[in-house]
Amino acid sequence: MGTPGKHRTLTVHAAGCVLWRRSPVTGDLELCLVHRPKYDDWSWPKGKLKRGEDPLAGALREVAEETGHTAVPSAELPTAHYLAAGRPKQVRYWAAEAVSGALTPNDEVDRLLWLPPDAARARLTRPGDAGLVDALLATLRPGD
Repeated sequence: MGTPGKHRTLTVHAAGCVLWRRSPVTGDLELCLVHRPKYDDWSWPKGKLKRGEDPLAGALREVAEETGHTAVPSAELPTAHYLAAGRPKQVRYWAAEAVSGALTPNDEVDRLLWLPPDAARARLTRPGDAGLVDALLATLRPGD
């Protein structure tokens, strides 16, 4: 059992969103994935919470920082738990509709994609992230 107070055993708390929109061309559902050059991966927009930050507020802050979009959150989705750099990480997710904005590429996120659900599921780097596609679809009402 670890010694209390040991930094390396502390869980990293993060939050993010499964950001969605209706295609401006077809009206079909599209999900937003971000590419992080540091890790060369495709993931949901997410990031570490600041000390004392409300998780939903942190999730919306991260969406704005990583995608340039403002979003309207709805249902909380399942929380992801995994090891990152040897430390336990917990990421709380919400469904959120993108309402406006555009990406300005930066060092943290250099590209984003709007993809249909099946294509998003296939493009995600972490297999564990794919389950959030189904969780999002279960929260959306027909016509959303």
